Amino acid sequence: MAASRLPPATLTLKQFMRRQQVLLLYRRILQAIREVPNDSDLRYLRDWAKEEFKRNKNATEEDTIRMMMIQGNLQLKELEKTLALAKS
Repeated sequence: MAASRLPPATLTLKQFMRRQQVLLLYRRILQAIREVPNDSDLRYLRDWAKEEFKRNKNATEEDTIRMMMIQGNLQLKELEKTLALAKS
C-alpha cells in the first residue's frame, strides 16, 4: 500500500497552509533552477536547495519559518533575475 501524502490529522489549518506555502516555494525554486544552463551549476543549486529544505524541515517556530520563507522568496527572485539577464 502506498504511503499517503496527506498531512497528519494533528495539523491546524494555519500549519497546513504554511506547509503548502513552503512546498510551493520549494517547487518554484526547483523549477527556476531547471533553467540554469550549466549542468554542474544546475546540480549544485538543486542539491543546495534540497539540502536547505531538508535541514530546516523540523522548524516549528512561526517567526523562524516566516523569516526563512521571506529569505527563500528573495533568493528565488534573485535567481530569476540572474537567469533573465543571462538569457538577454
